[in-house]
Amino acid sequence: MGSMDGMDVRLIDESRYTETMSNTVLPALAQCRAEGWMEPADVEGLPALPGSGWRQSGAGPADVAAEVHVGQLHYVCYDAAKFDALREDDATGIFRGAIVISHGFTEFSTKYAEMIWYFLLSGYSVCFMEHRGHGYSARDVEQNWLVWIDDWRRYVADLAKFADTVGKQYADGRPLNLFCHSMGGGIGAAVLEQHPTLFDKAVLSCPMIAPATGIPNWLARALAEVMCGVGFGRHAVFGQGPFTPEYNPEENVGASDARARWYHAQRCDDEHYQTNAATFEWVRQALRLSHAVLRPEACANIETPILLFQAGRDIWVLNEPQNRFVANVKAGGGDIQLIRYPNSLHEIFRMPNDTLDPYLKQILSFYESNEIQSL
Repeated sequence: MGSMDGMDVRLIDESRYTETMSNTVLPALAQCRAEGWMEPADVEGLPALPGSGWRQSGAGPADVAAEVHVGQLHYVCYDAAKFDALREDDATGIFRGAIVISHGFTEFSTKYAEMIWYFLLSGYSVCFMEHRGHGYSARDVEQNWLVWIDDWRRYVADLAKFADTVGKQYADGRPLNLFCHSMGGGIGAAVLEQHPTLFDKAVLSCPMIAPATGIPNWLARALAEVMCGVGFGRHAVFGQGPFTPEYNPEENVGASDARARWYHAQRCDDEHYQTNAATFEWVRQALRLSHAVLRPEACANIETPILLFQAGRDIWVLNEPQNRFVANVKAGGGDIQLIRYPNSLHEIFRMPNDTLDPYLKQILSFYESNEIQSL
């Protein structure tokens, strides 16, 4: 049980996780969920991309919907008022605004069902757009397990447009907050730099200020430039391949086994959630994004208070560039605090309850307070 300013959010019991998600959480979310499609934002200097839709034979209803919305971005929103009307035991009954979620590489909306549940219980509507190349949003490659983007600025423009339209509608004059993870955190950081008054508060959870490529990033960038230059921009990077349905416990040592298995099952159940590998062009754009968001003059533009979480056992993004980002934002007069979880894996929200509990408390306390609090 976590207590924040007089309200409690009870974490899901890991021993009954699948049962609770299936019988309680997902049915409740379905009753306050609205699905939508957004035309991608226009980006100056970039041509419009057609988007390939979903190239899967024997399409079911969801695939038909994706085909109808070729080139568009898919989103789902959850209305706090409709959620409160369900009379869930722990619901606060107080509307606090809206939270826009910016997800990570190869992720999808259903993966965040537990966090969305906690946000709804705490009085927030939630708006979730699947980034281009993910979930049910527009794809630009034939192999649906690959993630490709021609220019990182599309991610940023799309998220800003989504927040400025759908997000503000759901906030209904109350605070509009941002919750980002990993790749979505790098995108979110760029949005905060380019749109300093769009969000009231922002949480960057293990943000991809710079990806961990396995080699020095200056070398990775040079390699990606060469591979894209010789026509391999849409090819998977070395060592990555299609999604496989076999669950590998060794990949999740230290995480909540119940959460990791549930996430994996969601991927197995829906082919749209099986994006699994980076293309060389995606790597090139991720490194260009990193260079852009770390520029001191860009960091100095940030006006939104930020809470940045860092995982000490992160193998997907680098800690040191996060530290530089925090220093640059502070040097520019920004309000930012770093909270480090030295023993956490990259996805702090996938850790056992003894880690998730303080993490969630810190997030909700930060959103509710007028100044950053350390718990």
